[in-house]
Amino acid sequence: PKVADPGDLVRALRATGLRIHPLLVRGFALVEVVAGVAAIALPSRPSLAVVALLHAGFTGFVILALRRGGVVASCGCLGRADTPPTRAHAATTGLLALAAGGLVVAAPVDPWWSAGTAPAVVTVLLAGFIGFLAWQVIAVLPSTTPAAVRSTGRA
Repeated sequence: PKVADPGDLVRALRATGLRIHPLLVRGFALVEVVAGVAAIALPSRPSLAVVALLHAGFTGFVILALRRGGVVASCGCLGRADTPPTRAHAATTGLLALAAGGLVVAAPVDPWWSAGTAPAVVTVLLAGFIGFLAWQVIAVLPSTTPAAVRSTGRA
């Protein structure tokens, strides 16, 4: 979503006191996409290191936003207007950074798909499940707080 429309992230950055041009934000978002595709399609220490560094940066930004009290709405990462930063968000991106960093240190010798059909299917299913859980923590969990429920009139 940030490649197509960097506006949410630009506003989130400005809310924390960071001024970055929208074209730079769009370029950074494109780097994120390329890094993710490279880490999946051509897993290697360099591609995994980039993913680890990106997630460490995301974690740093979420912590900065929490400390400065900025970013009332979303950074646009998940294409939703209501995914504000939370401690759980920081913990999730931090754990993803550590996981990618762990793969840099102990990178698999062969790509994930070369282990055979059954292990590849299990890997894809587990990755999808972990992605789903991360999305739940980052995008859904914040909407279940008492304050969020009261603000929508669902209480």
